[in-house]
Amino acid sequence: MKIFAHISWFIATLFIFLGLTLSIFIFHLVPEPYGPKISSWFIRLSLFLSTKVEGKEHPQTQMLLMNHQSDLDIIVMETMSKKNLAWVAKKELFDIPFFGLSLKLPQDIPVARESKTSLITLLKDVKHRLSLGKTITIFPEGTRSTKGKMLPFKSGAKIIADKYQLRVQPVVLMQTAKYYNIKKFYYKPGRIKIIFLESFIADKKNPEWLKELRIKMQKVYDDELINNPSHR
Repeated sequence: MKIFAHISWFIATLFIFLGLTLSIFIFHLVPEPYGPKISSWFIRLSLFLSTKVEGKEHPQTQMLLMNHQSDLDIIVMETMSKKNLAWVAKKELFDIPFFGLSLKLPQDIPVARESKTSLITLLKDVKHRLSLGKTITIFPEGTRSTKGKMLPFKSGAKIIADKYQLRVQPVVLMQTAKYYNIKKFYYKPGRIKIIFLESFIADKKNPEWLKELRIKMQKVYDDELINNPSHR
């Protein structure tokens, strides 16, 4: 079974690579934001991934915050969101040959975590992307969490949202690592649930809103696991 799962993972990874290739080649041939969305649909359909959505994306959302478990998270959100998404990711990813180009073309936002000036640059980049009508999309954990418990949220998301008083919408993605796990070389087709929570305007007067949001998102995640055994 493990060998079959590894072979399936390799084939799934190949389709992801082909999807990235597609996004690069068609980027200048179609209007924004259709390049990343077409390639994401190609990957999702190739991997036989269906979705179930709870809640709705707010039409005025300026920042999406979501938990991060798998490479599927980006693919799923690109297919489910109508917005032109600008993903915030670590700068090292932008430096990877070929893969980095798929981030640079749609003007995703690099973050140099060790740089003293990274926050200033990040705020400038966010302001520019907002001026282009893009929606800032962040994994506030900063990395994948695959054990069902969300990692502490990093402060960058709050600083950005407070600075520009953005309308923030939290999104909970259920068990995406169950279907594609790059560390375990595992893949299987399945149904992914996306839960859009109520949006709100960032309130810099409340210094704890990001921590409170993590608790709320974790509760939604835990309740979903309890009430829907299919996620386990």
